Amino acid sequence: MLALLRALHAAAPEWSHGYDLMRSTGILSGTLYPLLMRMSDQGLVEAEWRAPEQPGRPARHAYRLTAAGLALARAAAEARDMPDSKALPA
Repeated sequence: MLALLRALHAAAPEWSHGYDLMRSTGILSGTLYPLLMRMSDQGLVEAEWRAPEQPGRPARHAYRLTAAGLALARAAAEARDMPDSKALPA
């Protein structure tokens, strides 16, 4: 989930397609889409159908972080950037 949060945060506020998220995170579709659905149910991600960019192509889902998702992504980034408490001098 953290890799997905980072990828969506990096793209914010733009929409991302699942295929682009798979490429940028390395997460396979069998994991990615259930994770996106769960994050959507939790109010962290919003999804919408996007019209095809080329005639004859199917419509695709696009995803982006909600305000709650952005806040979680920022908090996760801050926590990751904080030094480990064991590494702090006594």
